[in-house]
Amino acid sequence: MAETSEARVGVYIDFDNIVISRYDQRAGRGSWQRDSARSFDPRVAPESEIARKLEDATVDLGAILDFASSFGPIAVSRAYADWSVPINASYRTQLISRAVELVQLFSLTAGMKNGADIRLSVDVVEDLFRLQDLTHVVIVAGDSDYVALAQRCRTLGRYVVGIGVAGSTSSALANACDRFADYDALPGVAATARQREADAEEAAAQPVQPTRRRRARSKTPQEVAGDLLVRAIELLQDKNDDEWQGSGAVKNQMLRMDPSFQERSLGFKSFGEFVQSLDAVELDESHPSRRLRVKPRA
Repeated sequence: MAETSEARVGVYIDFDNIVISRYDQRAGRGSWQRDSARSFDPRVAPESEIARKLEDATVDLGAILDFASSFGPIAVSRAYADWSVPINASYRTQLISRAVELVQLFSLTAGMKNGADIRLSVDVVEDLFRLQDLTHVVIVAGDSDYVALAQRCRTLGRYVVGIGVAGSTSSALANACDRFADYDALPGVAATARQREADAEEAAAQPVQPTRRRRARSKTPQEVAGDLLVRAIELLQDKNDDEWQGSGAVKNQMLRMDPSFQERSLGFKSFGEFVQSLDAVELDESHPSRRLRVKPRA
């Protein structure tokens, strides 16, 4: 289906698929099973090697949802997993804060298969017939089991977007989608990785007692809003391949990502004044649409 200004998006996340794929990508193929990471509880041994691997392989779900919102307002968002598993439970707060519905699945076999592919596929097809105005389907998984679902969605006239982790994604699924995005290439993921590296370097430079984990400095509301603005611009740049983006389009994208954003609550009289307060963004007021861009990094 061609994209329109009235697009509405459905996001469906095979949570175990994306978390396991990311862990194996960062720690080495098969590491999830060898380390028994599924049954490991980071709260019990926060300084262990497996805890470090899990932290390194943390999935930025905000980046996934923000990318999905660049196609239009998100009308449906669901994540499928056994939420009693410790590593899955550690993501619940951020998912709920983004209004993602958590669908509980219990393991059906000794091999820990939970039937997420079947339940997710049934829900998508049901939603397509129930919600006739759902124009885009975002499938967050790399499993070839979703090829038939992607094909059916396209047959029904929907625009299908896939998101998967490099090295764990079926080429057949990628080819079955209208667009397939590599998780690592999503706007915001690289920035999050750079921030983790910076925090690790700062922690190494200022050692603390080994039994106490160092907490990163909390960002101010203005810094959080600035990060939101930068990610919104990058998402629109990724979508239309244009360095400069109209101010109105950028603010609309920010509101899709965080409906609570208000420049006045930050002490600014206008959106333009808020933008001008940031060092990372450049404003072109000579253009009719008051264009914005992220300043090139040195």
